[in-house]
Amino acid sequence: MPPPKATSESNAAAPNTASDAAAHIVELERAMSRLAHLLTRARRHDRAVTACGITVDRASVPLLRMLADADEPLRLGELAARLDVEAPHVTRQVQRLERNGFVQRVADPADRRAQRVRLTDSGRAAVDAIRTVQRRWMREALADWSSEDLCALAILNHRMLDDFAEHTRCLEEPESA
Repeated sequence: MPPPKATSESNAAAPNTASDAAAHIVELERAMSRLAHLLTRARRHDRAVTACGITVDRASVPLLRMLADADEPLRLGELAARLDVEAPHVTRQVQRLERNGFVQRVADPADRRAQRVRLTDSGRAAVDAIRTVQRRWMREALADWSSEDLCALAILNHRMLDDFAEHTRCLEEPESA
């Protein structure tokens, strides 16, 4: 049975008890799992890169997006930390992306022995193309949503992700003695 369709009107009068909150958390986890599954499928990736005419493997897209959103080139260790993956994974991805001309390594101005990674013009064009296709698909899927609902969804998603990030930081901090 599919989950109930949520609307801002139906949620406005929802009671706010502990059992209601627990039920909402269950449904939110289910929805997020479905979304994660949908967004990370190989077929979806293959359709996106075909639609934008580029060749990049699925595992490289988050790294390219991270570099595109960064204010400056990032060290490999910083990329690994931000992506929450092991450093060797990032090293392999960067090597692959370098061979394909999407990224390049540059000297770290703070430590000439260290290197940072930045997008090339081809890398930025690839990210822009992927984002354009995915945003078009999102616009098409959510075409019946009001501007207000889209705004509320964006605000609540950012709020949730910020809270998740903060909670993760708290979990990773060593307990003080």
